[in-house]
Amino acid sequence: MDPKKILLVDDDPDQRLTMRLPLEAAGYAVFEAVSLTEGLDKVKEVKPDLIILDVMMDTMTSGFQFALEVHSQNPNSEYRQFKDVPILMLTAIHSTTPLRFGADEDYLPVDEFLDKPVDPEVLLAKVRQRLG
Repeated sequence: MDPKKILLVDDDPDQRLTMRLPLEAAGYAVFEAVSLTEGLDKVKEVKPDLIILDVMMDTMTSGFQFALEVHSQNPNSEYRQFKDVPILMLTAIHSTTPLRFGADEDYLPVDEFLDKPVDPEVLLAKVRQRLG
């Protein structure tokens, strides 16, 4: 059986590396993108089973835009086949600002938020939980 595919979308190479290593060690196939545009292109190319997404990349809201696009309920969306792919959103916003937000089907369609830096064991547990 082919390994489950995980797409990491984060502009920080150190963050990608610290997530890639434990995920690959656990047997997942890991693909990377560094921006909103590259991430959206990779979704269509890779067809991931799960996406791990940073909030702030090209802009302060790139991650939000990405999630809205990929999980769009529009039947004409070019990403309609990916609307049920789980998205784990990583953020440092909760530790660096007073802003608070959570998953919301209409406004922020992600499955879960994880605060950076995420412990590798916590990350693996959340990935396993979403992928079964």
